[in-house]
Amino acid sequence: MSKHTEKLKRQLLEISEVVNAFQSEAVQLRIVEKLLDSMMESDRYESDGYDQSRRIHRTENGEDVGYAPTKKKPGATKILYQLLGSDFFAEARSISSIAEYCREHFNTDFKTSELSGILLKLSNENKLIRQRSQDNNRFEYIKS
Repeated sequence: MSKHTEKLKRQLLEISEVVNAFQSEAVQLRIVEKLLDSMMESDRYESDGYDQSRRIHRTENGEDVGYAPTKKKPGATKILYQLLGSDFFAEARSISSIAEYCREHFNTDFKTSELSGILLKLSNENKLIRQRSQDNNRFEYIKS
């Protein structure tokens, strides 16, 4: 098995006792989905070459003083939930305008395909309304 599969297997074994403690299968599924989403998000940073490792800190004379975690770039899901909490979706927004806003205000470069699945999920959860624009027949999202 691959190194990644072994890591996933080990992590699932670690959380299995906690997940199985819940009686509801729906709750168990939800917990596992959240964990897998989180893992996929962290894997995205690793595959993009974003350094999540610790960075060595040195004194002025060059001595190593230890490690400190580097800052992690927020993912698409986190940013969309931040926008959902603000008044950003008070007016209808297309996926391309959302991606452009993220590029300007969050210094990210999300593809529209990265955002579309999350936006669909938010509309299925009734947090956003998904509607077709009469101008260009593309989907737009507005707060419900």
